[in-house]
Amino acid sequence: MMTVATQVPAPGSLLAQVLSDEAFFPTPPTRLSDTGLPVSMIELLILKHLAVAGSSSGRGIARHICLPFGILEELFHSLRSKQLLVHMGSAPLNDYLYTLTEQGQERAHAAVRGCAYSGAAPVPLADYVVSVEAQTIRAESPRRDQLAHAFRDISVDSALFESLGPAVNSGAGLFLYGAPGNGKSTLASRITMCFGQAIWVPRTVVEDGQMIKVYDAAYHEAIADPESQNLGSADYDRRWVKIRRPTVVVGGELTMDNLEIRHDPYSNVSEAPLQMKSNCGCLLIDDFGRQRIEPVELLNRWIVPLECRHDFLTLSTGKKIQVPFEQLIIFSTNLEPADLVDDAFLRRIPYKIEIGDPDREEFHTLFQLYAQRYQCEYRPELVDYLIERHYLPANRPMRRCHPRDLLGQIRNYCNYNGLPMEMRTEYFDRVVKSYFTVVINRR
Repeated sequence: MMTVATQVPAPGSLLAQVLSDEAFFPTPPTRLSDTGLPVSMIELLILKHLAVAGSSSGRGIARHICLPFGILEELFHSLRSKQLLVHMGSAPLNDYLYTLTEQGQERAHAAVRGCAYSGAAPVPLADYVVSVEAQTIRAESPRRDQLAHAFRDISVDSALFESLGPAVNSGAGLFLYGAPGNGKSTLASRITMCFGQAIWVPRTVVEDGQMIKVYDAAYHEAIADPESQNLGSADYDRRWVKIRRPTVVVGGELTMDNLEIRHDPYSNVSEAPLQMKSNCGCLLIDDFGRQRIEPVELLNRWIVPLECRHDFLTLSTGKKIQVPFEQLIIFSTNLEPADLVDDAFLRRIPYKIEIGDPDREEFHTLFQLYAQRYQCEYRPELVDYLIERHYLPANRPMRRCHPRDLLGQIRNYCNYNGLPMEMRTEYFDRVVKSYFTVVINRR
């Protein structure tokens, strides 16, 4: 039995109104068979946990492996009858403290040698596939109001806003290209906010006996649930975590290994690839074209997933598995897209949007925004001074990052010298000299 409470209900139904915010909800299993896992796998998780913890109450074990205590009681009795567990004493709420027998220790150590994983009970891969299909970002189709709300506290040119809107609404991939420092990465990270805010992801999935970790605190922001502190009151399957729609950002460190299941031969535990961790969210390839892999390699790896919306991964056993490829792919680059990839790839990324330099009016707006953030008075005449003195004579282009960076350096200078934070001509002269200095290696 899958851990799916509902798939998308019929439009107009009462159930659709009640569950309008969640197309997928993991209901807690009421029987061991509802987990979709063999009983032997759950037994080994219990034994491995006790081998590390030494002893634990039944509810403590249930909390650790993220299964309801009620469905494990019979399993505890079974493990006792097999002389793998013994009672150490009583625990609150009609519970017991358990520890391993000598035979149980041997069984646990043998299990750890086979696979060191001892965390939350995994979710079958098939259940994960259903969850991604139900929560896909392409079903959201955000509109103008949602886009405006996501970009409410940053400066976005009206023409750029009009170009971004249809691209985000489509849920298809897009290229953001243009000179560095104009906010391509900031825009990409904000795009995720245009979509429904929360999704469910499994902590770990299992296929062919292989454990694959999906939930990653480095990329996934869990949404606090007060009931999660009390296992008895939890009304969802705790093998799943409710998170904000993920934005996974990778830059020049991207390698082909990041796009495959990474298997640790010592623990026999695997890690999901980046595109799997970004499912139902956004995957930003920042600084595209400057990775340690050639753009054509990425093209060949993703040309089928971009077309078919699914990917094929290889387990450590050699078995091929099919997983969803359901995220908004954003390529951010300082280079021309046509100089990086061929027409076949560009055709699968339907939107190419150039992020140009800000004009003088927007430059003023950005200084005003960052002056508020740095808690200093915004003085437009000093911004005009900066432009006339340090930009126009040097034919220096204005970039959207400059107001933030220059005011940041002024703040650092003022803090160091115990001065009030303010915009002054001499401060701008000082920080411009250090900020725009070109270091030349002379021999």
